[in-house]
Amino acid sequence: MSAAINKVCVVGLGYIGLPTAAVIASRGIDVVGVDVSEKAVNTINEGKVHIVEPDLDMVVQAAVTTGKLRATMTPEKADAFMIAVPTPFKEGKKPDLSYIRAAAEAIAPQLEKGNVVILESTSPVGATEQLSAWLAELRADLSFPTNAQGQPDVFVAHCPERVLPGHVLRELVENDRVIGGISEQCSEKAKQLYHVFVRGECIVTNARTAELAKLTENSFRDVNIAFANELSIICDKLNINVWNLIRLANRHPRVNVLNPGPGVGGHCIAVDPWFIVDSAPEEARMIRTAREVNDGKPDYVIEQVKRAADDFKRPVIACLGLAFKADIDDLRESPAVGIAKALADADIGDVLAVEPNISELPTKLEGKMELVSLDNALARCNVLVVLVDHTPFKALRMDEIAKKVVIDTRGLFSQ
Repeated sequence: MSAAINKVCVVGLGYIGLPTAAVIASRGIDVVGVDVSEKAVNTINEGKVHIVEPDLDMVVQAAVTTGKLRATMTPEKADAFMIAVPTPFKEGKKPDLSYIRAAAEAIAPQLEKGNVVILESTSPVGATEQLSAWLAELRADLSFPTNAQGQPDVFVAHCPERVLPGHVLRELVENDRVIGGISEQCSEKAKQLYHVFVRGECIVTNARTAELAKLTENSFRDVNIAFANELSIICDKLNINVWNLIRLANRHPRVNVLNPGPGVGGHCIAVDPWFIVDSAPEEARMIRTAREVNDGKPDYVIEQVKRAADDFKRPVIACLGLAFKADIDDLRESPAVGIAKALADADIGDVLAVEPNISELPTKLEGKMELVSLDNALARCNVLVVLVDHTPFKALRMDEIAKKVVIDTRGLFSQ
C-alpha cells in the first residue's frame, strides 16, 4: 500500500478538477486530465485555461510546458484516479449521480491492482459506496472495498474539496482535508496522495462521515444566509436599512449576521442541502426551510424590479452581474441569471446584462437581452439592479446613479 504515486488521472477539468490537476503536476507528478469537452482539452493542451481563477493560467502553462500536465478525452492507466465531476440534482431535488456513474464507466477499463480511486465531487451520503459497487460490477476481476476490514485490490475513498472560488489555488494547498475511505486502508492510501500537495492537516474518517461533513459545511452557511435574506425582507416591510441594522447587530461580541443577497448560487450551497433533505426528509426541517427561503429570494427581487419599472413607459433595466459571486465567471445555479431571465421573459422593458467576466451570454439568455459594458448600461438604463458585487461595480460613484431607480441587493450603496 506504500507504493509511490507517480501518475494521477483527474476526471473532470472544471473549477475544481483543473486547479487540482495543475497543483499536483506542479509537484512533479505526471497528471493526465480527462474531460468530455474537446474545446476544454485543446485549450489546456495549449497551456491556457477555459475558466476564470486567479493565477491558474500561469500554473497550467508551467505544468503543460514541463510536460507534467496534459489533457485528453479518454482516461489512461494511473496510480490514482480523482473524480471531480458535477453532482447536480434532478426533478424533485433528487441527487443526480449519472456523472459519477459515467466517470466510473470511463476509468474502469484502466484500473489495476494497487490503484486508489478518490471521489472529490460533493456527494450525498452513500455515493462513495455506490461508486465502489459500480466499479466492482464493471471489473469483476478485481476486489473492491466494503465496510468490512481487509485490503482490496483497488482502494476507494471520498475527499470533498473545500475551496472558495477566487482563492482556489491557495486553499487547495492550505486548507485541511477530510479524507473518508470505505475502509481504513482506503483512507490511508488516499491520504498518501493528498500529502503530496496539501500543507493543511489531512484528517481521516469514514466515507459516509466525510460525505456528510461537506454537506454540513454548506448547509450551515445556507441556513445563516437564509437568516440574512429573511431579515432583509422584514426590514423592507418595516422601512429599515438592513445593512445598517446588520452593522449594528454585529457589534455584539457573539453575533455575526451575514449580508443578504438576491438568493444563493453556485454548485455547492444552492445544491448540497437538498442532498441532506433527500436522505432524511422528515428530520431536515430547518435545512429545508432555509433552502426554501433562499430559493424564494429571487422572486422577491423580481417583484421589486417590476414595481420600480412601473414608473417608466418602457424601462431599460440594467442587471449588474450574472455570476453567483463576485469576481468570477461561474454562472452555475446563479440567482442573478434567473432574475435577469425572468425580467426579460416578463417583457416589462429592455434588459441589459453587465458581466465583466464573460464574453458571451449563456444559452438560456441569448436573444433575450444584450451583454453590454458597464458604461453602456449606465448611459442607457433608468432602472439599475445590483445582483453581484464585482469589483468594478464597487467603484461606481453616487453621481453616476443619482437619476436612476436602484435595486441594490448587495448593499453597495447602503450608506
